[in-house]
Amino acid sequence: MGKTSIILDVDTGIDDAFAVLFAAVHPEIKLLGITCVDGNTNIDNVVANTLKVLDAAQAPDIPVARGALRPLLGQSQYAEYVHGADGMGDLGISPSKRKVDSRSAVELLRDLIENSSEPVTIVPLAPLTNIALFLRSFPETAKKIHRIVLMGGSASAGNATAAAEFNVWHDPEAAAIVFQSGVPITMYGLDVFMRPGITREQANELQKSSLKTAQFGGALALAFMERLGVSPITLGDYGAVASVIRPDLFTTAMFDVVVDTSAGPARGQTIVDRRDAFLRELEPIDLEDSAKVRVTLDLDVDAVVKLWLDTIESKN
Repeated sequence: MGKTSIILDVDTGIDDAFAVLFAAVHPEIKLLGITCVDGNTNIDNVVANTLKVLDAAQAPDIPVARGALRPLLGQSQYAEYVHGADGMGDLGISPSKRKVDSRSAVELLRDLIENSSEPVTIVPLAPLTNIALFLRSFPETAKKIHRIVLMGGSASAGNATAAAEFNVWHDPEAAAIVFQSGVPITMYGLDVFMRPGITREQANELQKSSLKTAQFGGALALAFMERLGVSPITLGDYGAVASVIRPDLFTTAMFDVVVDTSAGPARGQTIVDRRDAFLRELEPIDLEDSAKVRVTLDLDVDAVVKLWLDTIESKN
């Protein structure tokens, strides 16, 4: 089976780390590069954390580029209460000796897509600032994107606010640009985000492993549990990456979606029109602002968790 070429766009906190670890290790994924963006924590922490995860994965020299320092509009709103002051559980992991790519995130995206002989899927696990800037900066290259599979949004409630999921809420204007870009989009949102998780017992077993990737994954999970005071904890963003290579484990459907960019209480909400066809025809949502998006509605939780555990426990 051939490999699937992907580019990750991350704001590496703990849940992004689960995803980066998986993508760097899985034999069916060709990880072309990683772009970093302000989100869970500041851009310096995001870059440092991403390089540390690649070290733990014993990954080859994968290019990692710095991206946007803040949303298109407004100020950054970090999630240190979840991810720690350093964005990755304050585990005291030694800095990486890997070098950051000299290109900006949008330049790296352009070059990797232009130079790839295979279709490229972009997998954003963060606020969509980098991706929006790329789409506007290099529209001809953007036409060559195979698809975008993003972690963000919700077809129900939010977490950053009652209405909005964090990644979209952090930069609604960027999300609106991406959703309306015309690139095929799959949304892996809060409706499924929390469901694949691992228990304290599973995390302890990972830490006992002789494999560095497994030990690292277990340490991250335990740190997450300590911060949140819960077990099991979600594997979070990882699910979006898993859905790229194992779509058979996920249930999706096409809907009209609008990103609310107003200044009101619903700012950052992804309005997913799940009404039946008759009602949609009677009172359509504003088609000028809506986009056809494939929304993830369900998944095989046990199989998705097993895929992550098997993968990070397979790296020598």
